[in-house]
Amino acid sequence: MSKLKLGIIVGSTREGRFADKPARWICAQAEKTGAFDVEVIDLADFPLPFYGDPAASTAQKQAASAFAAKVATCDAYVFTVAEYNHSLTGVLKNALDHASWVRRPAGSIAYGGVGGARAVMHLRQISAELELVSVKAAVHISYGDYLAIREGRAGFEALPHLGTAAERMLDQLAWWGRVLRSARQEERGVEAVA
Repeated sequence: MSKLKLGIIVGSTREGRFADKPARWICAQAEKTGAFDVEVIDLADFPLPFYGDPAASTAQKQAASAFAAKVATCDAYVFTVAEYNHSLTGVLKNALDHASWVRRPAGSIAYGGVGGARAVMHLRQISAELELVSVKAAVHISYGDYLAIREGRAGFEALPHLGTAAERMLDQLAWWGRVLRSARQEERGVEAVA
């Protein structure tokens, strides 16, 4: 069975952001499963215009095309979800609008107030409209764990409940990823990969 291409979407571009830490960690966890070829897709590398902005520069339009093309190569996604004002970041919402995510599964590794749960709920509502299949399990980094990791008092490996949540989420992503890839291939008339 061929591996699924998993895109880890780094959903914050703020200076001094935390998002790259959970992105690196979940990337390593996904690679350990053997089910995925993993690529980190950092929104900071794609200076996207606001979706539909008529004043977008040529460089921004090229970045949007490159981002959409990169996302299209993936079979599944994990979003790092920072919670700001009870929702996800504006850059992540904008990025979601710039690409097609249809019939692919997604998981979340979230942090912030109540472990980023409110932001993940908003992401799931958006996902339904985009035909992006949100898996049930997610990794929620509580504020205390977030501070411990950010301040260097603990690493992810010292917080086994995060590893357990990641394992459940990645198992669900692998299952849905195989099922949906097979269905997409069948729809295109391509023999499914065993």
